[in-house]
Amino acid sequence: MKASILFGCNYFAATDIIVNQGGTSSGKTYAILQALFCFAANNHKQIITVVGQDIPNLKSGALRDAHAIHDQSDIFKSLVKSFNKTDRIFEFINGSMIEFKSYANAQDAKSGKRDYLFVNEANGIEWDVYTELALRTKKKVYIDYNPNTGFWVHQKLIGKPGVQLFISDHRHNPFIEPALRAKIESLKTEDLELWKVYARGVTGKISGLVFDNWHICETIPTDATLIAAGLDFGFTNDETGCLLVYKQNGELWVDEILYQTGLTNTDISQKLPESGISKTTSIIADSAEPKSIEELKRLGWHITGAKKGADSIKNSIDILKRYKINVTRNSVNLRKELGRYKWKTDKSGNTINQPVDTYNHLIDPLRYVALNKLNTKGNGSIKTRLPAPEPPKARTIEGLIGLA
Repeated sequence: MKASILFGCNYFAATDIIVNQGGTSSGKTYAILQALFCFAANNHKQIITVVGQDIPNLKSGALRDAHAIHDQSDIFKSLVKSFNKTDRIFEFINGSMIEFKSYANAQDAKSGKRDYLFVNEANGIEWDVYTELALRTKKKVYIDYNPNTGFWVHQKLIGKPGVQLFISDHRHNPFIEPALRAKIESLKTEDLELWKVYARGVTGKISGLVFDNWHICETIPTDATLIAAGLDFGFTNDETGCLLVYKQNGELWVDEILYQTGLTNTDISQKLPESGISKTTSIIADSAEPKSIEELKRLGWHITGAKKGADSIKNSIDILKRYKINVTRNSVNLRKELGRYKWKTDKSGNTINQPVDTYNHLIDPLRYVALNKLNTKGNGSIKTRLPAPEPPKARTIEGLIGLA
């Protein structure tokens, strides 16, 4: 199996705490997990805990990467005895284990001890939870995050003895497509602060978020009324996003059901019923794709284009801001978009009334539903930096576990 420069940095790190600050698609999470698989394979009866903000985040991120690492390596497949899907544990034949967990609070985090700890997307985890986990870790602690803004890692760890910092970005990852690199770099023309954070891994201060009226909920209330599904088309480098929008007691309730690249219209038609959408469900889609809308109509779907106009983006945002928006915990990608979707700024740094056109493959379909289905008057409640490799080079890890 091949690995980036970040694998070696993390595998051979000599300190007790290794911090990985990185932009999007830098490969930091994947590299740390590769190192943890090697530690588990090389040493008997190691307990390795990977911690996330919640289980849906782990399933869509770190756990998915772990399965890819396992499935793409014949060596790891021969060394892993089983995967316990219920408890999310890889069990190795030498008695080692890698478990994926989340903790509700510091008291909950006091349970269990381990040899290695990986705190994934650490800016979503409280300091006191981290402290309890780190105190019960014998060997090494790994931390990763996108540096949207400073938090406890910057205040309490970076610069202290025994802490090593790696700063990475997409240029350190040799395995992503050129089109994705170009998309990340294009943030520079949209918003310099976003570009610093996601294209260069520099600690930023992302301000001016469009939506501050959303909250996490566990499920959609059983008596909520379905308004419509929203659909945004994507393909190679942009995700196709689909969500369901409900209303109850003057509040909106939103559930993400699809977020995937490479989908044709036939694929979308097959996936919609798998997600619980029936042919009678009203679907509001991007009207800039009339051909796709017509194809889905001919496949039997009740789909129409969003009613766009000169000020449709601003109008739909204004409508949505009149409501309290409840987003299900399983809507991981929508939650991430809402935490990144911000207003543009001018050359003087002043906010202008136009959002940055990125991180919106689920926010856009939410806007489409607002344009077509919600009363515009509203009745909702308001309320050590790594050098950039040129070109990036891959390396192999099989020899490091002594079984190549």
